[in-house]
Amino acid sequence: MQLTGKRFSPKTAAALFCLLLTLAPAPADAQIAVFKEQFYRLFRMHLIRTPDNFIENIYWLERALAADFANPLHALTRIETVEQWEKYRYLFMMHLNVKMVEQHLFLGNMWSRRQAFFFNAPWRDQNLESFETAEKTFRAALFYWDEAIRWAELARAGRFRFVEVRGVQFWADSAYRIETGELDYGRTIRRELAHIDRMREQFLAMPDPVPW
Repeated sequence: MQLTGKRFSPKTAAALFCLLLTLAPAPADAQIAVFKEQFYRLFRMHLIRTPDNFIENIYWLERALAADFANPLHALTRIETVEQWEKYRYLFMMHLNVKMVEQHLFLGNMWSRRQAFFFNAPWRDQNLESFETAEKTFRAALFYWDEAIRWAELARAGRFRFVEVRGVQFWADSAYRIETGELDYGRTIRRELAHIDRMREQFLAMPDPVPW
């Protein structure tokens, strides 16, 4: 059975990916992922960006968000104090949510369209359906952005001011940028949602397609 050229909805692609995971034989020395850190290591930045790649990353990030933290001995950086351990957990949750935002933005842009031309009229309904998928994806991104802000605020609490968690300084920098507004994915998401509204209006205003 050939699937070449067929485009799947995000929900269908995710279901197929989960099915492949259950059917694929595991290597003899494979370790079962249980903790956040293990699921996070399965996250990949692909050179070739496709909906399937983003859906795969979203799947692993969702599992990471829902999983427990590993023992501090197996954290992604060295943890020596209770305060470091607490700040590490807040920063990690913020980082996971930021990555979820980014993956949803990438995915949503693949279902959106930047311009509406008159010759797109024959595929008006398909484009409107694609815009609906993109909108749902961007609104999901907005949810994760709110979560990222919440965890960043916890990590930036006054009692952690002089608590340094070495090895994940990039996460701490992101928390600072979120607090100052330098990093504001919320603005990006709202801009994309407004763009979808404009594109939807343009497609709805197109006359019914006629044979050429």
